[in-house]
Amino acid sequence: MTRTPPPAARHRRKLASVAAVLTLAYFAAWPVPVAPVAWQAPEAPGYAGPHRPNQRLANLRHIDLGGDSGPEHVALGPDGRLYAAVASGRILRFAPDGSDREVFADTGGRVLGFAFDAGGQLIAADAYRGLLAISPAGETRVLLNVFEGQPIRYADAVAIARDGRIFFTDASQRFGPAARGGTFEASVLDILEQSATGRVFEYDPSRRTVRLVAQGLSFANGLVLTADERALLVVETGRYRVWRIDAAANAVDVGQPSPQARVLLDNLPGYPDNLVHGLDGRIWLGFTKPRSAAVDAMAPHPFLRQLTLRLPRALWPVPPAYGHVIAFDESGAILADLQDPSGAYPETTAVTETPARRYVQSLHAPTLGWLPAN
Repeated sequence: MTRTPPPAARHRRKLASVAAVLTLAYFAAWPVPVAPVAWQAPEAPGYAGPHRPNQRLANLRHIDLGGDSGPEHVALGPDGRLYAAVASGRILRFAPDGSDREVFADTGGRVLGFAFDAGGQLIAADAYRGLLAISPAGETRVLLNVFEGQPIRYADAVAIARDGRIFFTDASQRFGPAARGGTFEASVLDILEQSATGRVFEYDPSRRTVRLVAQGLSFANGLVLTADERALLVVETGRYRVWRIDAAANAVDVGQPSPQARVLLDNLPGYPDNLVHGLDGRIWLGFTKPRSAAVDAMAPHPFLRQLTLRLPRALWPVPPAYGHVIAFDESGAILADLQDPSGAYPETTAVTETPARRYVQSLHAPTLGWLPAN
């Protein structure tokens, strides 16, 4: 004879069934901010060839930032002092040995890249505020924060030509840090979505004109001009590559074949970030994270990426910390590769090189790391 479960047990089973249905409904239908686009990630090369594992980035020395963190971009100013953009929105200024630290400016946003123009102004890409000019006295004004009636949501990097024209990247038209909880959070959403809305602009301060140079980039990030200033090297973080784009191009879409845009470095072993000119023709590039096998496997499957964002953030497939910077030349030849597999100095973005030192930039580190130049 079949025994009937007691009422309490039947009630518990019903509750468990309802909970299971609700959980499935949540993972299947709860709204997320991304509309993922299918793409095919190339097979990751791993740490091999010129990127064989090494310890050359281990045992960094450190410059204290006075409680600030995230020296995302560092440059030597015309006054011979180092300038560092940090997460608080401040730009710090100090001697090359880290002494005599002071706050040069506070934009109230987050500067991710900057360069000095011929007049000594610091031209900054502020992810919250757009393209800024900061005077030698630290006074800030907005140069550009709108294009064709739409906001520049994620200004990221800057390069200045000898004639004063300013080139800069807008990483994403979809996800701005102001609305998404910060620069890192917005970048994760954009890279998971793969809608490829990143752009490169030219701003002419003498004429106050703006020109769209390139579009169709999956998180447009660091950029530099080539030595002859005829081309731009531009990082496409979401597709693990670096482009060479004609500086004179007009709205070239990198998603379509064009003689004005070609891939210089492809299928890199991590998420590339910033570009900085070094000495002797070196161009430094940092990787904030290594490649994620899980993220690459989800590339052809938009639904899985939506599902991922319904998980608690602790379960997102964010790769572990791994220190990694490289130097290459304009032909794409790898000249140096420095790694720290321990990730003790996290989210490396690039290197600022002087004859005496190599300063290692970072998204979130509480110090500015550096190595002797030799």
